Amino acid sequence: MINNVRSKQHDGYVALNETIFSEINTPIQKQNNNNNKSEVLIITSYPPRECGIATYSQDLIFALNNKFENTFDIKIAALETKNNKYSYGKEVVSILETENENSYRELAEQINNNASLELVLIQHEFGLFRTNETDFIQFLKNIKKSSIIVFHTVLPNPDTLLKKNIALINANVDSFVVMTNNSARLLHQDYGIAMAKISLIPHGTHLVKYTNKEVLKEKHNLLGRQVISTFGLLSSGKSIETTLDAMPAIIEKNPAVLFLIIGKTHPSVVLEEGEKYRDSLKQKIETLGLQQHVKFINAFLPLKELLEYLQLTDIYLFTSKDPNQAVSGTFSYAISCGCPVISTPIPHATELVKNKGGITIDFGNSKQLAKQVIVLLDNPVLCKEISNNGIHKMAPTAWENSALAHATLFQRFLNKKIKLQYIKPSINLNHLKELTTSFAMIQFSIINKPDLKSGYTLDDNARALVAMCQHFELTNDPEDLVYIHRYYEFIHFCQQKDGTFLNYVNTDKKFTSQNSENLEDSNGRAIWALGFLISMYQLLPEVLILKAKKTMQDAIANATAMHSTRAMAFTIKGIYYSNKRAMVFENKKIIKTLANRLVQMYRHESKPTWLWFESYMTYGNSILPEAMLCAYLATGEMKYKEIAKTSFDFLLSKIVSQNSINVISNKGWLHNDIVVNKKVIGGEQPIDVAYTILALAKFFDTFRTAHYQYNMETAFSWFLGNNHLRQIIYNPCTGGCYDGLEENYVNLNQGAESTVSYLMARLTIEKYTREIPSNRLPTKNSNLALTN
Repeated sequence: MINNVRSKQHDGYVALNETIFSEINTPIQKQNNNNNKSEVLIITSYPPRECGIATYSQDLIFALNNKFENTFDIKIAALETKNNKYSYGKEVVSILETENENSYRELAEQINNNASLELVLIQHEFGLFRTNETDFIQFLKNIKKSSIIVFHTVLPNPDTLLKKNIALINANVDSFVVMTNNSARLLHQDYGIAMAKISLIPHGTHLVKYTNKEVLKEKHNLLGRQVISTFGLLSSGKSIETTLDAMPAIIEKNPAVLFLIIGKTHPSVVLEEGEKYRDSLKQKIETLGLQQHVKFINAFLPLKELLEYLQLTDIYLFTSKDPNQAVSGTFSYAISCGCPVISTPIPHATELVKNKGGITIDFGNSKQLAKQVIVLLDNPVLCKEISNNGIHKMAPTAWENSALAHATLFQRFLNKKIKLQYIKPSINLNHLKELTTSFAMIQFSIINKPDLKSGYTLDDNARALVAMCQHFELTNDPEDLVYIHRYYEFIHFCQQKDGTFLNYVNTDKKFTSQNSENLEDSNGRAIWALGFLISMYQLLPEVLILKAKKTMQDAIANATAMHSTRAMAFTIKGIYYSNKRAMVFENKKIIKTLANRLVQMYRHESKPTWLWFESYMTYGNSILPEAMLCAYLATGEMKYKEIAKTSFDFLLSKIVSQNSINVISNKGWLHNDIVVNKKVIGGEQPIDVAYTILALAKFFDTFRTAHYQYNMETAFSWFLGNNHLRQIIYNPCTGGCYDGLEENYVNLNQGAESTVSYLMARLTIEKYTREIPSNRLPTKNSNLALTN
């Protein structure tokens, strides 16, 4: 029988994602009345049912709802058996009783009669439908909507009946999703499914803010122990005894070892045999004398606590004895938490541990397991290498990226041609603040850990000053003033007697030999930051503004000696901002001198097919037309305005297309009159996207033309996954931004330049979102200028 949503609470149940479960209703409820969204029904087991697929589906749905707005209306049909009934939240609209023939028929009718429903996604595991595979296949035949089936398991060497059933499924669905390359290969080679019909979307993982192991060990009373662990719903298939038999040898070499067995017994196992398997493990522990070295955590842990246990783990063990287990979410979670992993060779593990991503052992081989654990515990350098390799391999599988992959797949089968509308993450200063010492902002980060040895740069602190001024303007948060003062003081520290600046400072607060390099661009950035600070004179303490004005005046004394294109542009911007209240004649003269040089460059290089200042486009291109626009606003010279708009529109024609942005790659500049046979992919930097958004904002302010506002949104979506890899560049867990988008991977380090660049872009978007009501946001084809 198919029931409507049950309103009872799931009292007493602690979900794996209990911190998330209460939130998951919010985006769904918010979106229910939006008729422009495409309704998607997901058929799956679902919490409070305790199984891996239920948790997987909950995580996926939460990711989709938190990633996109006004795009999908996701509903759930929960799988149940006659002996197992559950109470759900409002997101569950139907129940499919897998042993009930009528339930399949009624759900199919419900789907077909729902005009709003466009797509059905089915999570499939053979055990879920094992008592009624025939009715399940008939159900697929009966539904008249597009359908996608997710195979969590693909069995090798199928018998005739299994091949026939998969062939019937194939005949009645539009697409398949698998989670490993091996599963895709099996589905194609052993079952004859066309590769074009198969999508590979790895099992999702949670973003983690990596925390010091010792801090977490102390929190959980494990300080001084070398922790090896495993987790998941307990059953004999996990072969925990393989580790227990290895423990005596491990303990002999490492007496401080503790083995954590995390997870309650699988509910279906409890129904069939009670705690027989757990009791057998306890007996083995006593027989081997391991009581001080093994600890059960017999609970279905909340996500936050689980991730802490995984992060404090020194080595994670996966000892499943099922060679056909296609994928393991537990394995994925452990690697994403930075655990060096030793695993039996299930296909998922074999793919992930290549190139020092982990270690595999034979099924049930305790001697091999003991040897490898001892090797890793004695070799922290190797552990760190495996951990870093694993983190980089798992990064593309973050739930945010899984949501992107699913959404892109959904688009192919929806009746409406929808545009993905990204939800902007909350503004998060955590990583920026962690990068900032009592002196200034540190230059680099290893993943999300500041690399103190990398020292400081004027460039980073100048940009950070702009970002914190933006944040203070929006929030009036008094804590911002601490950082604004700190970044200004560093800029002042870098200023020399002649008014110019040095860029590089080491951790001992000494200027380094790198300052022998060309510093004009850094000087320009410092002037821009000082000017931006001064422009906020009405909001900031007067004493700070007076100090900044003195620093600024000393800095621009030799500004006309600059000839670097971008240094001149930054300087124009800085002087423009510092004189927004009233332009001083001498400062206007400097702006005109520098702007005229840019005009001369433009007229020398431009032609009908190349409307630019140089014979090539490199980095920070949008700064040049933005500076020309600032020069016009400061002086009223029309030639500056004309060149600004013409050059900027030309730049946008090169980098914005098909609702996405592809900034000029640092792997290959864009040259005039050079035919490029193959577009350079990768080498895209967050700073270029951020500068483009800042320029778009200035052009929108001036011309009030809708497409500038539209392109601001388009450019910002690059950070959220609207890029050639369809992966996030901003990490909402840490508040950091990844350092770059390459051809085949994302650089996961979250340094100062990228993090501050994202923040400048995010704050700019926030300002304009507040200023323009959502019902007035422009569309791509809007040609009307917006009025004030």
